[in-house]
Amino acid sequence: MLLSVAILIAVGMAVYVVLPLLSMETAGGPLPQDVTLLGDLKRRRLVVYDNLQDLEFEFQSGKIAREDYEGLRTNYMGEAAGLMAATQEAELLKQDDAVVEREIAARRAQRRSQPKIEYTCSACGYENPLPVKFCGECGAKIGAPKKK
Repeated sequence: MLLSVAILIAVGMAVYVVLPLLSMETAGGPLPQDVTLLGDLKRRRLVVYDNLQDLEFEFQSGKIAREDYEGLRTNYMGEAAGLMAATQEAELLKQDDAVVEREIAARRAQRRSQPKIEYTCSACGYENPLPVKFCGECGAKIGAPKKK
């Protein structure tokens, strides 16, 4: 009895350990957490800042020559400046998108509040989708539109 319980626990633990390795979801690796433009720019900027800190530490400890330090530092600072400018531009675009979305929402609300006008033909009963002078179905002249 004790042996069968031990074997059952051992098999359960083996399945628990091996199953995630065989799973198809983890075969491609972990999915990125933030795939937005701003998230990517922030991540890249943080990597450049870490590289700058490491470079400064290695220069202070004497592992890097002054010429190499100055060249690398200039490159990292230029990359950081470019990423900061790209982040500011992306934030401005995001703000512009918000303004556009607010304008669209206001126009939709205004359109919903206006009475819907129907262009129904009195001859055949066809509801024309656009303001027209003649019916799109039978060709009869359409009078004044009816308000719903």
